[in-house]
Amino acid sequence: MHDENEQAVVGGEEFIAFRVGEQEFCVEITSTREIRGWSQATRLPHSPDYIVGVINLRGTILPIMDLSARLGMGMSAPSERHVIIVVQVRDKTIGLLVDSVSDILDVGPDHLRPVPEVSSDMSTEMFNRVIVLDKRIICEICLESIMPEQEMQAA
Repeated sequence: MHDENEQAVVGGEEFIAFRVGEQEFCVEITSTREIRGWSQATRLPHSPDYIVGVINLRGTILPIMDLSARLGMGMSAPSERHVIIVVQVRDKTIGLLVDSVSDILDVGPDHLRPVPEVSSDMSTEMFNRVIVLDKRIICEICLESIMPEQEMQAA
């Protein structure tokens, strides 16, 4: 007999896959609140480089993080082709600026792998797992780690 948690794993997990530069990443679909097109953000003085600014989302001031810059892949030049993925991180809501959303993935446990150990601790902190699907390798972003505690309190 299986308990409820085991049945959820056997049935698979769902992710939103997206592109940042030439790479594909994903977040759990349960963390995603909505996906919206790029809209100009208002820059806040003294904010980290990876925070492109804030937008007014139906009365809520939402910080927008350039995920490319946060992952050390260079700053994005936002355009109408970019997308904001609104996610819930702990009790905060933030927007992730990405190049495009590519897929919704239903992934079984046999496709989920641990993040390999590399020379940088940053890699193991920034990613929860690696998803291997056919010829695709997709890193799952660890939402709790991409936003440092100090910025989480300010958001």
